[in-house]
Amino acid sequence: MDTALDRRSSAMELLENMFDVEMRFLRSGAGNIEMLTGAFHRDVVVHEPQSLPYAGDWNGLEGIASLFQKMQENWSDVSVENLQAAQNDDIVFMSCMLSLTSRANGVTIRQPFAEVLRFRDGRLFEGTPFYYDTSEILATLAKPTHAAMTV
Repeated sequence: MDTALDRRSSAMELLENMFDVEMRFLRSGAGNIEMLTGAFHRDVVVHEPQSLPYAGDWNGLEGIASLFQKMQENWSDVSVENLQAAQNDDIVFMSCMLSLTSRANGVTIRQPFAEVLRFRDGRLFEGTPFYYDTSEILATLAKPTHAAMTV
């Protein structure tokens, strides 16, 4: 097991930092991968479900940057409500209500979401997300675009 996280870094502090770095990266135009080092370990891996358009293991800072860009291609807005977290040594368990708005058609879905996150040196080292209903996500992304609906 990795060294336990510094107790000064609570689960919520780690999550807030991770989300803050992600949002700043996306707002910057996603050009400066080095800015991800504020919250993501250089050897990070995120395991996305195989059924989603951004499926697979996203490795390293370049992989995380590509994952964020791929998600941004699909979603115009991503937000979380009722964020809760628990921590056991270097592992953070988080849950929330996730809202996703399709970039193509403007449809918004809300569903429970959870993720198991492992940190090393205060940075995300491994993440495994659990979406409540990947079929709903795929159906939302497959709905006609705004342009197709007005024709």
